[in-house]
Amino acid sequence: MALLLAALPTMAFAKNKKPDVAAVFANATYVYVESSDGGLYQPGLDPGDRQAIADVQDALRDWNRYKLTSQRDQAELIFVVRKGRLANERIGGGQNPVPQPLPPGQSPRGPGQTGAGAEVEAGAEVGPEEDMLRVYALDANHKLMGPVWNRTQADGLEEPQLLLFKQLKAAVEKAYPGTTASQPSKP
Repeated sequence: MALLLAALPTMAFAKNKKPDVAAVFANATYVYVESSDGGLYQPGLDPGDRQAIADVQDALRDWNRYKLTSQRDQAELIFVVRKGRLANERIGGGQNPVPQPLPPGQSPRGPGQTGAGAEVEAGAEVGPEEDMLRVYALDANHKLMGPVWNRTQADGLEEPQLLLFKQLKAAVEKAYPGTTASQPSKP
């Protein structure tokens, strides 16, 4: 009898435990994938981010729980990816600068300072070294709410593992098992 009374609080806690992911994952149908700097076709988007968008889209198609939409405002969930990079130097003379990794210990050059005498535009981007996957919900005014899920990990968006995506998928499947998308894709 004493063991039963001692186990009651533990059983009550287990029964009332909230899922690791928000309920929006159970009810969503349409999703959109972008990077923290914009969508797949954003000019000047980092090539690593562009690849991460494509890889997460492929993983979502394989999962078949949600439908991808090409229109951000039609989605219920927005998957935001970012490949880790400590520093990138952007060098270019037009609207689509090409990111170039910085050598270790070297700081970004200013505009026009190439060492070769050529005039170019230059800039730098500094950010976390780890890959990032965040998921946001959209409100009725198409504004991001959340994030409702957020993780970072070194090489977490590397193909073929996509470890961050696998973590999210496992958490959603555990919390809300057995749901797959059945509606036709939105344009």
